[in-house]
Amino acid sequence: MLFLTKENIIESFTMREAMDACRESLELYSKGKASVPLRTNINVAKQEGQSLYMPAYVEADQDALGVKIVSVYPKNIEKNIPSVPATMVTLDAETGMVSAILDGTYLTQLRTGAVQGAATEMLARKDAKIGALIGTGGQAEGQLWAMLTARELESVRIFDIDFARAENFSKEMEAKYKVKMVPCHEAKECVEGADIITSVTTSKRPTFSAEWVKEGAHINGVGAYTPEMCEIPKEAIKAATTVIFDTIDGVMEEAGDFIQPLKEGYIKKDHYKGELGQLALNQIEGRKDDKEITIFKTVGSAVLDVYVANKIVEKAKEKGLGQEIN
Repeated sequence: MLFLTKENIIESFTMREAMDACRESLELYSKGKASVPLRTNINVAKQEGQSLYMPAYVEADQDALGVKIVSVYPKNIEKNIPSVPATMVTLDAETGMVSAILDGTYLTQLRTGAVQGAATEMLARKDAKIGALIGTGGQAEGQLWAMLTARELESVRIFDIDFARAENFSKEMEAKYKVKMVPCHEAKECVEGADIITSVTTSKRPTFSAEWVKEGAHINGVGAYTPEMCEIPKEAIKAATTVIFDTIDGVMEEAGDFIQPLKEGYIKKDHYKGELGQLALNQIEGRKDDKEITIFKTVGSAVLDVYVANKIVEKAKEKGLGQEIN
């Protein structure tokens, strides 16, 4: 069995490779080649925590099988340990034996950024130069890295409800990625004129206004993952001519910003065009011209975790990385 730390994964796998793997996994999902049961959520009331199990199997040239274990323990903060620790377990699909254990927290950050990057690559204007990132939490750097991989951006504006956090994040990211980062005091300042807008927050109300979105912009909704959460304004969703999801079932079950307008009758279900895998397979149409607004929404799926993890394990073995445990 192979044990891979965050550092091992960073050394093994690039964002470019992760984006390709995410696209491939969603193509297989849309082809019906993946089995993704509903996640199991165990309530640990005594500790005010929850333990979640996300399994999947993907039938491919190299079959992928595994489960991601995510715990949500808010009181861990008092103990100075992560409140949302995650571990990825991959299995040999031929024998059912555990083949590897990976840092699930970093895997989640990588694949969440990568699936957005894959969508941005397929949907954003080719000449996109200005990015906007709303939210500077744990997922933010992965989102930024993916945007910069998908398009050669000249600058990225950064907004957070805490300006000091946006400022610190901007300085750190500019030094790391050598692209101009502009911390913004207001969301409007961040979004107006941006070619690619990515929101990654847990907000229960829209993080920007539809009237700030320029003609031809591409929008990514990444953060909202419960029916109560709502990042993307319904007016922007209605204005978009192409609205694509990672998985229809996942978004329609979990994403409040896309569920609520349907329930209100503000948007009809056929306004949602389909899945990213279908777009990659040319089963549905994406951007048709440089004027239309496009939207991608992801809530994540175990198919992404399992498939990307399997690819990482392959690469790590090729490079002799990680710790072998007998």
